[in-house]
Amino acid sequence: MIPITAGHLADITGGYLVNIDPDTVIPGPVEFDSRKITSGSIFLALPGARVNGHDFAAQAIKDGATLALLSRDMGLPAVIIPRVDHIVTNAMALDHDCDGEGEAALTALGRLARYTVTELVNHHDLRVIGVTGSAGKTSTKDMIATILRTQGETVAPPGSFNNEIGHPYTALRCTESTQYLVAEMSARGRGHISHLARIAPPVIGAVLNVGTAHVGEFGSREAIAEAKGELVESLPSAEDGGVAILNVDDPLVADMASRTRARVMRFSVIAEDHVDTETDDEIDVSATRVELDASARASFTLIGAHNASARVHLKVHGEHQVPNALAAAAVGFAVGMSVDEVAKALSQHTAASAHRMDVRTRCDGVTIINDSYNANPDSMRAGLAALASTTAARSDAQACAVLGQMGELGASAIDEHYLIGQELGRHHVSHVVVVGNGVNQQALAHGAADSGVKVTHVDDVDAAIDSVWSSVRPRDVVLIKASYSDGLWRVAEGLLSGVDERNGK
Repeated sequence: MIPITAGHLADITGGYLVNIDPDTVIPGPVEFDSRKITSGSIFLALPGARVNGHDFAAQAIKDGATLALLSRDMGLPAVIIPRVDHIVTNAMALDHDCDGEGEAALTALGRLARYTVTELVNHHDLRVIGVTGSAGKTSTKDMIATILRTQGETVAPPGSFNNEIGHPYTALRCTESTQYLVAEMSARGRGHISHLARIAPPVIGAVLNVGTAHVGEFGSREAIAEAKGELVESLPSAEDGGVAILNVDDPLVADMASRTRARVMRFSVIAEDHVDTETDDEIDVSATRVELDASARASFTLIGAHNASARVHLKVHGEHQVPNALAAAAVGFAVGMSVDEVAKALSQHTAASAHRMDVRTRCDGVTIINDSYNANPDSMRAGLAALASTTAARSDAQACAVLGQMGELGASAIDEHYLIGQELGRHHVSHVVVVGNGVNQQALAHGAADSGVKVTHVDDVDAAIDSVWSSVRPRDVVLIKASYSDGLWRVAEGLLSGVDERNGK
């Protein structure tokens, strides 16, 4: 963040100072985890499911924090932040906010982030890039950051810091030397992305797709599209540098062009036998000649303005990464990079966020595809496609999947799990280990059995590890995938623990 006086911090957040000189300069950063406190930090007291940040404020000051952002006077150097009216948020941290302390803290954090971004945009030429979509946000955000880092200092969130906590927290990592802020924006309802865009207003925005993730909260894909399109609605006009990057292979995303004042850049993966001159003339960024290697890493020809082209060889796994790479490429073009520069950066990019298509091969030849960070029907299908293509490239190999449930699907959850079970058969998966005994896992198991797949149903992670160890053979490929709450990355850790591996080979 940029240095700020205690008095100015109080003014920005709408609070008042206690036990500190208003002229005290605070270099930051802001931390809500007291274990990360360093000298000069600002400690933000957030309530949680089991503990309240106020309980750690005194220790944070002892550990070097200059002041704390608190909802009550505890005799510490602090800004006492005011309670606020209910805010539009998708931050699950507020699930345990009984008395409004959490809302007050997030409002103060957002105000400080907005001030910081505004100062850096106006006086240091910071450019904010937003990315959203039902699937692929984190992978695309990481690719964009890789591309932009070749041009200047770039800040991007770790993992999926994409809500009212992680978004401003990331923005406050920007300094006077930061040229680009890449912001991943999530939503569980209407108004969420608009709120994030007000905290760090983007000048470039990319929408990847509209799927069924969080359909339980939204009710329909059309409602999801309404929420995702808030990103392009927030962009400045084309005359003021606004650029909306849209995936025209998704009709709901393509239709968002009418909702923005920004210049529209369209991207598409073009099939080899596709000929549509009228449509192709409207595509600004495209991929052709897509090929997969034995580890499901895609190569393709990237085509930009004036038909300039270059070959890209991705190091990340899965054919679904191609449209993600096109969205990232479009951002590179929007900031003035050439096709060759973008292609080189994409070809050097490696996975930056944990548990996302992390492919490792053990010394015995068994390959583990750890895509366990999260799951929805679209990403499940992408993971199964990667499993199938990786297995098909190996002689005498079998495909195995260790799957848990997909969250936040609402009334369609049982049907969606059954359909994913049937997808296993279509992708020639020989064996699935279903972890958990809820109705969703049962539907998944029934769908798999009905499609001819061998099913092993287990209660927990340890049993899943034992099941795979007892059945897997050299050269087999194992996909591990479920929603975050299932914690199935522990299966990957168990299968790799104590075993030599060759990353992605």
